[in-house]
Amino acid sequence: MAVTDTSLKRVLVTGGAGYIGSHVIYALQKTRRYKVICLDNYHNSQPKALTRLEQIATDALPEGATAADKASAIIDVHKCDLTQPEQIRAVFKKYGKGGIWGVIHVAAYKAVGESTEIPVTYYHNNVSATIFLLQVMDDFDCTRFVYSSSATVYGTPPKVPIPESTRLQADSPYGKSKVMAETIIDDLTHGTPLLYALITIVDEKEYSPTHEMASYLLAILQMAVGRVKDPVLKVFGNDYPTPDGTCVRDYLHVLDLAEGHLLALDALAPESKLFDNCPTEARYKAYNLGRGQGSSVLQIVEAMRKATGFDYKTEIVGRRRGDVPDLTADPTLAEKELGFKAKQDLETACRDLWNWQTKKKKKKKEQWTP
Repeated sequence: MAVTDTSLKRVLVTGGAGYIGSHVIYALQKTRRYKVICLDNYHNSQPKALTRLEQIATDALPEGATAADKASAIIDVHKCDLTQPEQIRAVFKKYGKGGIWGVIHVAAYKAVGESTEIPVTYYHNNVSATIFLLQVMDDFDCTRFVYSSSATVYGTPPKVPIPESTRLQADSPYGKSKVMAETIIDDLTHGTPLLYALITIVDEKEYSPTHEMASYLLAILQMAVGRVKDPVLKVFGNDYPTPDGTCVRDYLHVLDLAEGHLLALDALAPESKLFDNCPTEARYKAYNLGRGQGSSVLQIVEAMRKATGFDYKTEIVGRRRGDVPDLTADPTLAEKELGFKAKQDLETACRDLWNWQTKKKKKKKEQWTP
């Protein structure tokens, strides 16, 4: 690296090549204050996403950029399976004790429906990976941890919009794996006062085009570009206690989500006063990230119809196991303490997602054109 060890804070992002993780890295690079280390096993992502991120960050550098600015655009990439602790340890060993300033843990299996079919796989991957990561962090004096969780931890919440004080009672193995991880982190901060941990909670499964078989948006998006042959979009249930009977979710633009993770990381700086009001010595807080405004599945279909121009046909089928009626977040606490504010509305999110998909399709076509 072309800068001294203290020029940039090293931040490790797990799952950094994925849709959410890559946007978190993008937000970190924009600050030019962090040196990003990416860990990914490419289970549901491609390493070329990281090359693209480096190019975007490099192109955005100002004239006369410093050596530190240039270094912040380059990602230290490590192919790593988080369920193999020796692989995690090898990465931390490269940077030495205290060499990694903080960790943003995004990597996980995230499909609610799939988790009901292979629950043990989800528990093994999502829970054990978090445990091994925290153990290695402790061994190498890394004390700042941001965990990307899910609104599924709340199950069917008794109050909507959902405040952070809501009990954790997930309905799906995926959600339960997140509850387990949050519980472990909470316990660890009580037993290790030097560990500072923030939990960012969001209904992430609905806006990411990378979560196979888990997202209505994925099916909607791929149907519009001809990758889904079924001419009818299946809607899982219309008898929920919601305005139109279909599930309601707080659809958050991925750039707003990434900004929320950056704010959480910044809040772990030594000068932060964020934990001054904690009732115990444990430095642990959770924040719901969202717009505070839910949208139903049918509303999403209509928004995507406007964004794509595609005439979607829908069919109501039975409920999907693990789904809950409404997961609209109450972002008040995140707005007050982190300064978080969702800037993008649903229409913008759908438009940007469509633009991303069409550009991706165009690039693939150009790549294979003789």
